[in-house]
Amino acid sequence: MNPNEFAKRRRQLMRMIGKGAVAVLPAAATRYRNRDVEYDFRQDSDFYYLTGFNEPEAVAVLVPGRAEGEFLLFCRERDPQREIWHGKLAGTGEAVSTIGADDAFPIADIDEILPGIIEQCERVCYSIGTQPDFDQRLIGWVTSLRAKGSPHDHTPDEFIALDHMLHDLRLYKSRAEIAAMRRAAKVAVRAHKRAMGACRPGLFEYELEAEFQHEFRCHAMRMAYLPIVGSGPNSCTLHYINNDRQMQDGDLVLIDIGCEHQNYASDVTRTIPVGGRFSAEQRAVYDIVLAAQEAALAVIEPGRHWNESHEAAVRVITRGLRDLGLLKGRLATLIKDGAYRRFFMHRTGHWLGMDVHDVGDYQVAGQWRLLEPGMVLTVEPGIYIPDRCRGVAKRWWNIGVRIEDDVVVTRDGHDVLTKDLPRRAEDIEALVGTA
Repeated sequence: MNPNEFAKRRRQLMRMIGKGAVAVLPAAATRYRNRDVEYDFRQDSDFYYLTGFNEPEAVAVLVPGRAEGEFLLFCRERDPQREIWHGKLAGTGEAVSTIGADDAFPIADIDEILPGIIEQCERVCYSIGTQPDFDQRLIGWVTSLRAKGSPHDHTPDEFIALDHMLHDLRLYKSRAEIAAMRRAAKVAVRAHKRAMGACRPGLFEYELEAEFQHEFRCHAMRMAYLPIVGSGPNSCTLHYINNDRQMQDGDLVLIDIGCEHQNYASDVTRTIPVGGRFSAEQRAVYDIVLAAQEAALAVIEPGRHWNESHEAAVRVITRGLRDLGLLKGRLATLIKDGAYRRFFMHRTGHWLGMDVHDVGDYQVAGQWRLLEPGMVLTVEPGIYIPDRCRGVAKRWWNIGVRIEDDVVVTRDGHDVLTKDLPRRAEDIEALVGTA
């Protein structure tokens, strides 16, 4: 992504925090899965959003109006011996020339340099609680400054949560961000089609997962979250991640997998028949979920509030479950009492961006937030009827269906980023097992 994109974001945030404030953002820490074996490094989303810098052991500092430079970056120095083992580091030189920092310092010198910068500010903007170890360092610096007690020092007397201001910025995606998400969506669509073609009875769930891994890595992308490949009874477990069951003819398999491009996520779910054909009961449930998604999509446009799509999906699902005989009573009463939650227990969507469940308030001043151009969300209604579901005939058991697509709000409506992936039952049947 162009460095100017990150510079623009920094300017926006600095205008919000104002002169006299300092914003401090630490990078993500390296995490270990066992002894000296690291997890794949994934940069902290807030830090990356403002810097585009993809290394650990770094701290970004924004000081609006500072004559010597407003954007400072503390990072690791170049080290030929270390780079033999771990590859090239950016170093302070590249932090200035490539990342666009006004000045850069070795991370080892942060205790000597950063307190002096904080000392000149009245307010510290920081997201407390995300990195407890760094919280203690920052609080320690401020406490030490206050302990000096000099009447000539202008030490900070206020901590301000950075999250709200920064996350409101992140909620509205720029053209560059939408382009990145469109690319992630395109590759996710390719992977889902690949998996549909490979699907057949006798495969293990992890073999379908491998089809996604192959497609994503061929496009220099990785999973955006732990993959869900739930067949048969596993399709009714919302966050099932074992992916180790052997799939049988007659099963449904619910696949919820997306990828990341430039740290921006796609999040896509399709439910497909392992043997290539939906049973009558499976098709009946599937068509209700599809109709619910269509109803939810129809009310996504600027000026409509966040919850309208969920309300639309709930009406369709509740009516459909009543038509199948799985719910009994007046439609309005069933909705009011939440009777549908037995089979549809989650919301119809969430914000999407650098985090799969992205930042941004869903309500403002106690009211559902109005949709605006540039917001990106998922639309993902579902119905889940588990094994031995009390009061439900056996023919409905182990039917779990979810359909999820990624949607950007546009000036005149919306655009489904994943629209090239089939949703109609007959179109999915035409793809399954064709590879």
